[in-house]
Amino acid sequence: MTRPRSTLISLSDTPWYHCVSRCVRRAFLCGEDNVTGMDFNHRRAWIATRIKELAHLFAIDVAAYAVMSNHYHLVAHVDQQRALAWSADEVLVRWTQLFTGPLLVVRYLSPARDQMDQAEIAAVLKLAETYRARLHDLSWFMRMLNESLARQANAEDDCTGRFWEGRFKSQALLDDRALLAAMAYVDLNPVRAGMAPTPEASDYTSIQERLGRAPAAPLAASAPPAPAPQAPLMPFDATGRTPWAIPFGFEDYVALVEWTGHAVHPTKRGFIGPDEPAILARLEIDGDAFISLSAHFLLEFGSAVGAPAKLIELCERRQTKFLRGMRAARQVFRACG
Repeated sequence: MTRPRSTLISLSDTPWYHCVSRCVRRAFLCGEDNVTGMDFNHRRAWIATRIKELAHLFAIDVAAYAVMSNHYHLVAHVDQQRALAWSADEVLVRWTQLFTGPLLVVRYLSPARDQMDQAEIAAVLKLAETYRARLHDLSWFMRMLNESLARQANAEDDCTGRFWEGRFKSQALLDDRALLAAMAYVDLNPVRAGMAPTPEASDYTSIQERLGRAPAAPLAASAPPAPAPQAPLMPFDATGRTPWAIPFGFEDYVALVEWTGHAVHPTKRGFIGPDEPAILARLEIDGDAFISLSAHFLLEFGSAVGAPAKLIELCERRQTKFLRGMRAARQVFRACG
């Protein structure tokens, strides 16, 4: 049964989410179409850039992303406390970089504020609280991302109509194990699809960006507008004590991605390096099961990913009897209950 988005994205359950959006009819609207011969790979750069532009304005951080030919993946962290700490003025400045805003807001952010009465200022401050809630809302983030890209692509094609097949799909990542598995799954998408031989050669992915191998942006046909500020990718913190960082070490994560990449690449499938990454043991993840399910790991789960105990707890909170993915969770996270 379809569940409302408000129950699928619940910050009381977790601030971490895996999101996916697919092009309409899964057409190659962001890659090279083998039927028409048209190449839209430059749109993959649009998506990667826009993700980080929006992360600069929203209280939403990017842990991992991968832009494919007909879909993209995003692992995001919602930082509600950061949004709540912003002043009303900062909220309004951020929001008006997305929308012009009503006349009252425009006046409030200009020298004309001195001529506004108390009722007008109160109305603006009420709007600021509405905008604050939206600036740490994952649905609003994805809406801004997908709508702007659809308009840009339709303008380039001189057409109208849908670009995305529907609303984005999301999965709650309930613990560090789920986060690690989701990030590795996302970063290895091009390798798994045979689009790249190694993670560092995987264009438009967070792992390539972190390794400093990202390609230069394609040249525009005309002079481009001044670039908008972009947020950096989330840092790693092996101590797990920094709330705005990914709670494991970068070197450990790269080792896991490299190790897994050897096993999932179509021309190397079946080869597993002898040295299992230490991070698997620390997080109590079964390495053999992790590899065997790596090609479709997140597809085994429904609206949430985590150890069996975490899925059971979420079932109780949602007052439901079942969450898809329990079998996969017991295989990969079997030491976790």
